[in-house]
Formats: sequence, structure tokens, C-alpha cells
Amino acid sequence: MRILTISIVAILLLGGIVSKVVPSRPRTEPEAVAPDQIADFAVLYRQNCSGCHGTNGTDGPATPLGNPAYLALADDATVRRVTAEGVAGTAMPAFAQSAGGLLTDKQIDVLVTGIRARWAQPNTLNGVQLPPYSSHNAGDASRGATAYATYCSSCHGPNGTGGPKASSIVDGSFLALVSDQGLRTAVIVGRPELGFPDWRNDVPGRPMPDQQISDVVAWMAAQRPKYPGQPYSPSSMAKAGESR
Repeated sequence: MRILTISIVAILLLGGIVSKVVPSRPRTEPEAVAPDQIADFAVLYRQNCSGCHGTNGTDGPATPLGNPAYLALADDATVRRVTAEGVAGTAMPAFAQSAGGLLTDKQIDVLVTGIRARWAQPNTLNGVQLPPYSSHNAGDASRGATAYATYCSSCHGPNGTGGPKASSIVDGSFLALVSDQGLRTAVIVGRPELGFPDWRNDVPGRPMPDQQISDVVAWMAAQRPKYPGQPYSPSSMAKAGESR
């Protein structure tokens, strides 16, 4: 009986020693992923694009990437170039590391592929003559005023300063933040989520011809202030300083 008691005590003591020596299994937690290793479209889009282009590619202040008409107009090379290099003079920054951004070429590819896979609808514009993304025909501002009156004034007002259905499209701050190509893209694809029709539906049954799209863009561009964000030109400021 005494031997049995000693054995039990020895086992208990040995168990206590072993439990102190053998470390407990560490908790398994997900490892942090380096920013340049993130390859999930949802994460990349949320972190880099959604603030301007909207959570689901719509309802943001910038071009709606979730608009099938836009994805029919702009091919993958165009979407990739704009994403990687940005658009100078506008709010669209360059995202590729090679252009001063934070994303790798692989991450840019993930974004371009994901945008197309989620929001393109290849059959949406079957049989429709889509205007070219960029026109080789220069626009004429004087002709553009006439085209504007025909296709745009019913919403944006006779002078483009706003109307019963839409806001100003000649506002200096707006024009200073958008390129001529951005204006052209907007005229062609519209903003369906805002009730802004595309080039086919400004005047029902009369799609806007490519040349008139170019002319309207030239007319809007002509309203862009020479010195955006400044109430006076540098020359007038200089004269004011001389007169003091």
C-alpha cells in the first residue's frame, strides 16, 4: 500500500514538472500581409478606388466603373493605363509604383481584371454603334454651342449653369478637375444612377453623333478658367501690387 501511494505521488509530481516544461500551443492568428502582397480585388478596390468611384462602382463623384457602357467604351489597356498612370491635372492619381503610386503591376492587373469581371455586361450594347473612346476629329466650340442647345440644355439650362434636372456643367471648379477626355466619357456613357442619360438618350431616338460629342466637349472646355481656384489672374494681381 505504501509503495502504491509513493508511486501515485511520483506520477503527480512528474506531471506537474512536465506541464511546466512543455509550453502550451500558441494561438493561431492570421499573419499580417504586406501591402504590396495584397491580391484580393475587394480589398484593393475598397482601399484605393471606392472613395471616388463608389462602393460598387457607382454613386461616387468620379466615372462610374460599374457602368457597363463605360466598360464597353474603355478597353482593358485604357483602364489599366488610367489606373496605373493617373490623369494629369485631375483628381485621378497614379497608383502604379512605376508612376509614384503604391501598387505593384500585379495589383493593377487584379483591379483591371476584377472591374471587368464584376461589372462588364458584354451583351448590353450588342448591335449599337458606340462612339470611339477618343475622337480623331477636333471639336469646334462654336458648333458645340449649337449641339449643346439641342442635346443638353433641357437638363443643364440654356447656358450650362444648371437647369430643372441637372446642375451646372460650366462651373469653373468642376471643369478645373476634369480632363477633356473625362468630359467626353461623361457625355457618352452618362451617369445612369443619377438620371444622366448616355449619348443615345439625350434626345430620344436621336443618338448624338461623334462629331457633335467632340464639339460639345470643345464648348465645355472653352469655359474652363485659365487660372482655376483664383479670383484674379496673375497679371491683374501684379498690377494691383504696383498701384499700392
